[in-house]
Amino acid sequence: MPSVKEEVIKMIKELPDEVSVDDIMAELYFRLQVDVGLEELDEGKGIPHEEVEKRMSKWLNR
Repeated sequence: MPSVKEEVIKMIKELPDEVSVDDIMAELYFRLQVDVGLEELDEGKGIPHEEVEKRMSKWLNR
């Protein structure tokens, strides 16, 4: 399993050459949030799709 450092280096290498530091930070933050979300799902903390539809119905039906 690659280390966090190795994963970050790989991510940066996959970005375009014209990338800014802000772009790199945004990508790191996005991936962090995805990882946190996946961990929450693994722990059973997710919200079922039906519940999301119920909560969002006032916006989805406009």
